[in-house]
Amino acid sequence: MQHRANQQTRLMRYALSAAIAAILAPGHALAQDAQPAPAAAPAADASATTLDAVVVSGTARFKGVRKRDASFSITTASLEQIQEAVPLSTADALKVVPGVWAESAGGSTGANIFVRGMPSEGDAPFVTVQMDGAPLFPPPTLSFLENSTLFRMDDTIERMEVLRGGPSPIFSNGQPGATVNFIQKKGGEEPAGSVRLGLGSDGFRRVDLFNSGKLADGWYYSVGGFYRTTDGVRDTQFPADKGGQLSATLTHSWETGEITVYARHTDDKNAFFTPIPLLSRDNGSSLSSFPGLDAQTGTLLGNDFRHVTIPTGRGTSISRDLADGRGINLDVFGASMDFYVGDWTISDRINFVTGSAPTNGLFTGASPQTLSSFIAGYGSAGTATYVNGGGAVDPNQQVLTAGFWVVDKEIESFTNDLRFSKDLFEGNTLTAGVYFAKYSSKDTWYLGNNMLLTAQNNARRIDLTLADGRQVTRDGFTGTSFFSLRGDYDGQNTAVFVADEWQVNDRLRLDGGIRYEWQQVDGTVHDTATVDLDGNPNTLYDNATSISLPSSRRIDQDDKHFSWTLGANYKLTDNASVFARANSGYKLPAFDNLRDGNTKVQEIDQYELGFKSGAQSYDLYLTAFYNKFTNSPFQAFLEDGTNFTTVGDSRAYGVEVEGAWRPVGGLELALTGVWLDAKYENYREFTGNQVMRQPKQQFRFTPSYYWTLPFGDLKVFATYSRIGDRYADLANTQKLPSYHTLDVGANLHVGEHWELAVTGSNVSNELGLTEGNVRVPGAATGGVFMGRPIAGRSYLFSAAYKW
Repeated sequence: MQHRANQQTRLMRYALSAAIAAILAPGHALAQDAQPAPAAAPAADASATTLDAVVVSGTARFKGVRKRDASFSITTASLEQIQEAVPLSTADALKVVPGVWAESAGGSTGANIFVRGMPSEGDAPFVTVQMDGAPLFPPPTLSFLENSTLFRMDDTIERMEVLRGGPSPIFSNGQPGATVNFIQKKGGEEPAGSVRLGLGSDGFRRVDLFNSGKLADGWYYSVGGFYRTTDGVRDTQFPADKGGQLSATLTHSWETGEITVYARHTDDKNAFFTPIPLLSRDNGSSLSSFPGLDAQTGTLLGNDFRHVTIPTGRGTSISRDLADGRGINLDVFGASMDFYVGDWTISDRINFVTGSAPTNGLFTGASPQTLSSFIAGYGSAGTATYVNGGGAVDPNQQVLTAGFWVVDKEIESFTNDLRFSKDLFEGNTLTAGVYFAKYSSKDTWYLGNNMLLTAQNNARRIDLTLADGRQVTRDGFTGTSFFSLRGDYDGQNTAVFVADEWQVNDRLRLDGGIRYEWQQVDGTVHDTATVDLDGNPNTLYDNATSISLPSSRRIDQDDKHFSWTLGANYKLTDNASVFARANSGYKLPAFDNLRDGNTKVQEIDQYELGFKSGAQSYDLYLTAFYNKFTNSPFQAFLEDGTNFTTVGDSRAYGVEVEGAWRPVGGLELALTGVWLDAKYENYREFTGNQVMRQPKQQFRFTPSYYWTLPFGDLKVFATYSRIGDRYADLANTQKLPSYHTLDVGANLHVGEHWELAVTGSNVSNELGLTEGNVRVPGAATGGVFMGRPIAGRSYLFSAAYKW
């Protein structure tokens, strides 16, 4: 393993050395017999639905294509538009994208993201996050790690592009779902920069810095980052989010090419929130706060068990801090290179990522009950006291058991996307490319570690001793880990692809592509056991002495697959066009699938038909889609420690809308939304059920008004969002009712330098759920439902000085 890690590090060093050497090379080395480089693609327009905006995601050549000419669905958003959406996290910014449903109620990281009815149990298996066209980590999702967790937005970002379906199975890591590409700001001829200070409710404090400019002829730089701390909308009694980021780019441009190298370091800690008890009425259609635990601001997390020592068996233990949550300590290095030689374009995107992404979180299970009821389950009387502070616990106190789950992940990856494009004849360009990825994950898991807690804001641990002498809990813990492992995984993917783009005439544009990929995965999994619990998982400390020995097993699998895409865009008028797209893609089994014995390749067929139209007074995008899945796996750790897995098929169809109407003056009325019908097929007893956790309807309506003032300009806006009914489980027994939210904001630009902004998120303080409790099958118990509510009302004010 160490040899492979060293080899991978050498690969990265070699690639970066080559990039730096190319920067330092004289410009005339590529100038011989070369024509002037094409003009640089302009940045995306300030409007997310402007047809003339140029996009680079999903195109064979990285120089991009205008949205009006693209035969696929893609959403663009500038940094200012992202900020106006009032996102609470990177995943939450995806709420501006139709067809994407992001559950971001868990906090700043650890989101569940779903795309167009594509089935999954959680995380984000069909979402890849890129930085300047290179994926941050080649597998979109590992257990307890999805791509959006690895990225933090700040003022170094120029714009976001989100490609859905389309040609995505051909390029980069072949993601058939959604590719989220964040484009960084680079230096230019004129100095530019900003300082932004942010203050908000719940102790939110943040500073963003950015500076860029020219170093010498053809040399440009940018540097920036942020630092932020907040107590969080939910009062954890400790900083819910604390950390920062530093990024830098260096660009060298000359007549026939451009190279940018970049580096980014992120060290950020983020509290992670899971389902809490709620009162449920009318078959789950009406929800309210559980007594003692406010649904909008409450959390079980608190100082009582922020710092804990967890026994791991055989006299060993680990110490953990809840404040570490699902944070990251990550380094990213990369380069983007484009050279123009005659009719040839040579492009390369390199990325190297290394660091840690731990999970330290409280995972809830069954619904609360009174302490006396809990004790009665042991058939004996008992004495209960608080672990911290002492004192007897009222027998009528509502209590529950919840686990302090620990997952340590050390990840590393290297990706390289190299493309050669040649103009075969006027209007026709052929591109051939090679994609290579080498990646690893070293995991240590301790799932379980249940504690007996009071069911209230900032819960307290309880020690319980029965009258017959049995000690049910010690330091509040009722048991050790029910699922422990050490995993050491390595993966390597190599793909070759060919794509052709043909502008047949002024109206018709065709494109197509094929890809062949092979994957090698190997690893070792050690399933480690802890102290035997004498047959009763709730009596850990009954003087049991027997030990279960750990078992080891190897993972060694090779997979190969072929994908293709065909697309056409036809211009009806100067302001309207239609497109059609078909593709066949796949998702190769990743580390955790193979660990659970799911070795099958998921196969995905997608079909799209779209309409685009725009003028000064309006923009409109409509996309109808259909997708069909084969071999979709499901996995969940149930409350009793069982690792439940199954596999089946599904299909989904729907319609996405994204548009804006500007009827008069500075008024704009914008709408995004999706209607979706997604069902399981050949999925055991779940066949015919609605694909879990994805709403049938969701939309966002945003009216705004823009004034030009003597000293600057002012924009005010509001967004009404509605999320339809969903189900939290495969069986469709846990209903998540529909809900709506209201966000508001205003931006004021004063002169050429000052920008003031104020935003409010969920100002109506709506109680909405993004997740039920998949660990406990069935619906509400005794009028109590375990669910994860969205964050309550919060506000943010920021002031920026730009130059």
